[in-house]
Amino acid sequence: MQYDYNVWIISGEASGDMYGARLARELQTEASVRGKTIHMAGMGGPEMQRTDMEIIVDSTELGVVGLVEVFKHIFTFLGIFFGLVRRARRERPDAVVLIDYPGFNLRFAQLMYWFKIPVIWYVTPQVWAWGKHRIPKLARYCSRMMVIFPFETETYAHTRLGEHTIFTGHPLVDIINEQRDPELVRDPNIFLLLPGSRNHEVELLLDSMLDTVCVLHRRHPELRFVLSTPRERICGKVTEKLVAYRHRHPELPEIKLTLGDTRRWQQQAGTGLAASGTVTVECAISGLPLVVCYRLNKITFWVARMLVKLFRGHFTMVNIIADKTVFEEFLQWQVGPELLVPAIEKILPGGTRREEVVEDMDRVRTMLQCGSDNAGANAARVCLDFLADRENPKAAGPKR
Repeated sequence: MQYDYNVWIISGEASGDMYGARLARELQTEASVRGKTIHMAGMGGPEMQRTDMEIIVDSTELGVVGLVEVFKHIFTFLGIFFGLVRRARRERPDAVVLIDYPGFNLRFAQLMYWFKIPVIWYVTPQVWAWGKHRIPKLARYCSRMMVIFPFETETYAHTRLGEHTIFTGHPLVDIINEQRDPELVRDPNIFLLLPGSRNHEVELLLDSMLDTVCVLHRRHPELRFVLSTPRERICGKVTEKLVAYRHRHPELPEIKLTLGDTRRWQQQAGTGLAASGTVTVECAISGLPLVVCYRLNKITFWVARMLVKLFRGHFTMVNIIADKTVFEEFLQWQVGPELLVPAIEKILPGGTRREEVVEDMDRVRTMLQCGSDNAGANAARVCLDFLADRENPKAAGPKR
């Protein structure tokens, strides 16, 4: 079948998979409204696989963070990368939409630019935090930037992409609102543990989280603990570590282990402790007060400490958006019950920071919205407007 447009979508992590799936569906809908046919292909996980996209590469287990972790998978990444490049050169898609995943996608964008295949970046790299020197390169490689945080338009304001960097709203606002169960009531005594969506996060954080649970249980015996995992592989890893920890610490209270229902517990729990990442934005939108923690491999941490300056003084995205401490955050050696428990007690129902955190979460939710339409539809319109402009020789826009 001959299509009007051939669009690739490239995602490498669980959050990008969600956003890519919504974008794919909205592209299909918007193209139909405009009387156009569209073929979509690319790299994605289970959510994108449920759309009409042709999945060239399954990205389910490609979400790793840190130098050491990436080197362990380097040959897998190289094989996938060059396989996609070769196919893109053969098929010459009308546009490639890259979603987050900067370590992979930055290099892919460069090669697409060399081969004169237009690049649109959705959920753009956080160069404002870790690589301002890359801004000119991104502005050169990309034809459009679709950003999901309102402050990000400033990043490209003085580049050739200035007027073509568009805040489309954060897709999580729509996803969470749609999944909200009106019958669920927040239980002040449920405490939610979110140790991360990657193996190394569970490995580095879970024992310290369980140390914290033991102290909380002694000081607040009314609390009931739930640990939510995103997929079976992580659930298996958590189960193994829970069994080993309980063998060493029989005083560990009962913890309800669940799989694939994190959104429900974000709506139902009273308070939580989470690994830094997209999940902190989810919790803010859902209205769940958190304390946030994170650990990196020691080598990765020391390299990052030399190269990365915290943007607005924070590493938790909710705090960066608000430009203040909404969720207290703890990194590396700080991750332990000595610091985590007092921070948690401040945000438990009746705690000294509870009302302030609830108000700040409401403000962040408002900041992440963009108009009355959903973020996926906004992004789809930007993509299709760009493709329509390319059909029009008088179209304005950054020249390649």
